[in-house]
Amino acid sequence: MGGINAAGRTSGHQAFRRTVIDALPEAEQQALLLGLAALMGLGSYRDGAWHDTHGERIAPAQLAERCRGRVLDRTLIRRIEDPSFNDEGLPANRRATLELGAELTFRIRRRQLPERIPATWQVRELDRQLLEVSIPSGDLEVLLPETRPAQVRAAGQLPSGFDPSSHYRSVHHPRGLSMAIFAASDCLASSGLEWETLRDRLDPDEIAVYAGNSIGQLDDAGWGGLLKSFVSGNRATSKQMPLGYGQMPADFLNAYVLGSVGGTGAALGACASFLYNLRLGVEDIRSGQRRAVMVGTSDAPVTPEIIEGFRAMGALADDDSLKALDALELLTDADYQRACRPFARNCGFTIAEASQFVLLLDDTLALELGAEILGSVPGVFVNADGWKRSISAPGIGNYITLGKAAALVRDMLGETALRERTFLHAHGTSTPKNRVTESHVFDLVAQAHGIEHWPVVAVKAFVGHSQGSAAGDQLTSALGSFAHGLLPGIPTLDAVADDVHTERLSFSRTPVAFDADAAFINAKGFGGNNATAAVLSPAVTERLLVKRHGEAALDAWRQRREATRRASQAYLAAADQGHYEVRYRFGEGVLEGPELEVNATAINIPGYARPVSLVVDNPFGKLED
Repeated sequence: MGGINAAGRTSGHQAFRRTVIDALPEAEQQALLLGLAALMGLGSYRDGAWHDTHGERIAPAQLAERCRGRVLDRTLIRRIEDPSFNDEGLPANRRATLELGAELTFRIRRRQLPERIPATWQVRELDRQLLEVSIPSGDLEVLLPETRPAQVRAAGQLPSGFDPSSHYRSVHHPRGLSMAIFAASDCLASSGLEWETLRDRLDPDEIAVYAGNSIGQLDDAGWGGLLKSFVSGNRATSKQMPLGYGQMPADFLNAYVLGSVGGTGAALGACASFLYNLRLGVEDIRSGQRRAVMVGTSDAPVTPEIIEGFRAMGALADDDSLKALDALELLTDADYQRACRPFARNCGFTIAEASQFVLLLDDTLALELGAEILGSVPGVFVNADGWKRSISAPGIGNYITLGKAAALVRDMLGETALRERTFLHAHGTSTPKNRVTESHVFDLVAQAHGIEHWPVVAVKAFVGHSQGSAAGDQLTSALGSFAHGLLPGIPTLDAVADDVHTERLSFSRTPVAFDADAAFINAKGFGGNNATAAVLSPAVTERLLVKRHGEAALDAWRQRREATRRASQAYLAAADQGHYEVRYRFGEGVLEGPELEVNATAINIPGYARPVSLVVDNPFGKLED
C-alpha cells in the first residue's frame, strides 16, 4: 500500500501511527515525529545526521521534541492554510449596473478590448497598443471584483509543507494527479518488489490498473480552470481538458509509472469510488483474468468552488454551524481540529484531500514473489438504494452490502470470529443523517449475527472526508490496525448522540488494543452508491494460504520474503528521512505500433519479456463454417 493524506504517508503505516500516536511507545513516537518532520520540511537527514531548517546538525530526540507541536498542529484536520480562506478572502466578482450621469472615457490596451464592441461605444486609436473608449451616459453592466469571507475554514489537508509535485518533473499537473504519482510510487517502493521483475513474470495483459476519483480534477490546472476560463478572463490551456477526466489517475499510472498495456479504467461511485475500483480488481483476480492489479483513487477537492457546492447542499460543517454547535462566538484553531465528529452531535462533514493505492496479487503469485502480505480481500459488495426521496438521502442498499460481507466472513472464519474478532470501519461522515442511518445498519446486522459489542472506527475524525478516496483512508487504516493491534479512537466523540443506535456497538475516544481477524470497510455515497469490503488480517490470510497451498509452500514463501522485507525496510527508512522513490518516466519506451510483432496467437512488444496472448475464452462455441 502507499499514499498520502492529512495524517501523512501511507507506507510503513505512518499515517495510521499519527492517528494512534498517544498509544505508541516513546521511541515509536519519536520515529514518527521525525518522519513527519522530514515530510513537512521541518528537518532533513543527510551526511549521516539530522539537520534543522537552518542546516545545523541536531540530535534526533531534540529535533523530534522541537517539531512535536508543529507536526501535531499541521497534520490532520485543521484551519485551511490557503490565505484566501482566512484573512484575504476568496476572490470573486459581483454583478452590478452603473448609472452613468455623464459620458465615461477610459484608456485600454488593444488586446484587452472585447471582440464584440457594444454599439454605443466610441473607440479612438491613440497608438498601436492604446485605445480610448467613450461610453455615453446611461446604464452600464459590469462585474466588480471583490473578496468574500470563506464560510467554511476547516479541511483535511496534506501535512503542511508537503508538495507532491516537487518530488518529480511535474509540469502544470493538477494536484490530484501529482498526489497519484506520489501515492502509486510509494506503494511500489514500499512493497519491496521490483516492478520490472514482477511485470516480466506475467503476460502484459495479466496486469490491470483501476484508479480514478469521484469528481475529476477541479483545480485551476484541470477542469476547474477550464470551466471558469471565460468568466475569469484567463485562456484555457491545452492540458486542462484532458487532465481533468476522472479516470486520469489510471491513465497517468499506465503512461508514466508502470508502462502497463493491460486492463485499465475507473469506476465512479461518489464517496464509494475506492471500493468500486477495489471490487473490479478483486473480481479480475478471482476470475483468473488478471494476476496483479493496482487499485486506487486520488482526490483533491479543497478548492473554493467545490467547498461552496457542498456548503450550498447543507452537507459541510461551516463556521456558523460549528459555532452554534458549541455556543461559541469565535472559532479557534482547536475548534477547527474538532470539526469532524462522527456519531456525536455534529453538523456536517469536513472535506479533505487524499490519494491511496494498494497492490493486489493472486495468492500463487504473492507466494512466488515472496510478497509482504498486509491482508487479503475476499469480497467487495455493491448495492444501490432503490427508490429515494432525494438523490442525497440515505436508503437501504447499505444493509445489503454489510449483510453480505458479514455473511462471507462468518462462512469463512466462523460465528465466533465474526462476533468477537471483527471491527467496523464506518463511513462516519459527521452528518446528522449519517450517524443515525449508518449506526442503524450496523445495529441491525449485529443483531442478526448475535454480536453484542461491535467496535466502530471512524477515521474521518482525523483526516476528514476525501470523497472518492475515503474508503482508501479506511482500508489503509485497517491494515495499520492489523499490524499494530490497535483501533484508533474517535477523539472528537465527547458523547455519543442520543439518536445513534448504540445497543450493540462499541465506541471509544482513545485507541483500543484489539486482535482482529477481519475488518469491514463501509462506504455510503451520494446517489445511493453503497459498498462494503471484507478485509482479512495477515495472520488469517496465512492460515488460508496454508490450507490451500500447504505448509511447505508457506515456508518457501517466508524465505523469499526476507529479501522483499529488506528492500521494503530500506525504502521505508529512507522515506522516513525524506527521501522518496517517485517514479515518473515521461516519454520513455514509447511505442506506436510498427515496432510490434503480431501473429494469430500473440503480440510481441519490445521491452516486455512475455508476449500478449491472443487466445481468449470463447463461451459461445463455434458455428459451422
